[in-house]
Amino acid sequence: MWTYHPELLAAPVPRYTSYPTAAEFGDTVGPADMHAALAGIAEDETVSLYVHIPFCRQICWYCGCNTGAANRSARLDAYLERLEREIALVADRAAHAKIGRIAFGGGSPNAIAPAQFARLVERITSSFRCENPVLSVEIDPRGFTAAWAAILAAYHFSRVSLGVQTLDPAIQAAIGRVQPADEIRRVMELLRKADVGSINFDLMYGLPYQSEATLEATLVDSLVMKPDRFAVFGYAHMPSMIPRQRQIDATALPDGRARFALAALAHTTLTGAGYTAIGFDHFAKPGGALTKASQNGTLRRNFQGFTEDPATTLIALGASAISEFPGSLLQNEKNTGRYHVALAAGRFATARGLRRNAEDRVRGRAIETILTRGIADLSQIPDLTLVRDRLTCFEHRGLVNWEGTTLKLSADARPYARSIAATIDT
Repeated sequence: MWTYHPELLAAPVPRYTSYPTAAEFGDTVGPADMHAALAGIAEDETVSLYVHIPFCRQICWYCGCNTGAANRSARLDAYLERLEREIALVADRAAHAKIGRIAFGGGSPNAIAPAQFARLVERITSSFRCENPVLSVEIDPRGFTAAWAAILAAYHFSRVSLGVQTLDPAIQAAIGRVQPADEIRRVMELLRKADVGSINFDLMYGLPYQSEATLEATLVDSLVMKPDRFAVFGYAHMPSMIPRQRQIDATALPDGRARFALAALAHTTLTGAGYTAIGFDHFAKPGGALTKASQNGTLRRNFQGFTEDPATTLIALGASAISEFPGSLLQNEKNTGRYHVALAAGRFATARGLRRNAEDRVRGRAIETILTRGIADLSQIPDLTLVRDRLTCFEHRGLVNWEGTTLKLSADARPYARSIAATIDT
């Protein structure tokens, strides 16, 4: 279905989980901006929470997340103590808001003990106005136990995302994440017994030694386990920015054409198995909330990726976590030590970010609409003539067309969606 146009993919582009992106963040914002943003939440507005646990039992070589080894219990205890302090600070200023969703990510939230996680959930749900919120958590299958499953069942977690990446043993060894397929099946059984209604598999393409045959085998074996969703991400090799990636053999990575073929294979295989393609890298079973949102035009894109979450405010808790407000993007201290110091002093740990002006919001909405709907009215873009010029190369290849000032992507444009969206990015 897809045609490979390497020249259109030559320039790296962001994943656009926000606009402007985190690459544009600066230190001109601080705790006062968090105070103002929380005060600006409307009475009874429904917002979402994200809680970051920056620890993993084992560090994977490919990972670009802000995470460290969970090898000292005192380190984890101290972090959770400060996280509870941040919960109290935020709740004190956002008591008027309703919490519609709470997502726990990392790192690996199950790097902490089940009892610690239960305490964290209790502290959050008792501190905020939580009226039956949707609860989700990211899980590392390695070390996931029946005790952890019992906690998810007790608090009615309805969504879990599993870090699978690949089921090929040789590739697992090459990326520092060894987890046999039997381990994934064991975890799936625990989650289904815990009545988790929506389970996502995170998979990757573009990994070392990965071929179409090995990716297809992973997809086929994964489909047998019947997850409700898939997110299939392309591996980004940036060892100069992410030192742990230096352990990966760069000479074993597939080239651009091979990566494109792997992405196309994932799309063909998963849609052929009955999953609906959502955006450019998500897939979901028909009838699910994500598929319905994609079909009815309410699909969103934020720091959680493609989502049906309608909230325009995401309050993020924890080191490095990024909060999203209509007028600002605010990131906590990445360094856990400085995060601790700020909260110990009774102030927010906001350290980086930016304030969004009206033009930022116009461009952000257009980028989001391109990625979620494949269509966008660009009449409000100030430099539309320049954007049209940038899109000429896509138009000549039949990937986009215009109806007045409305841009429409063709069915074959899916792998180019981010590059198309980048033409709007100043």
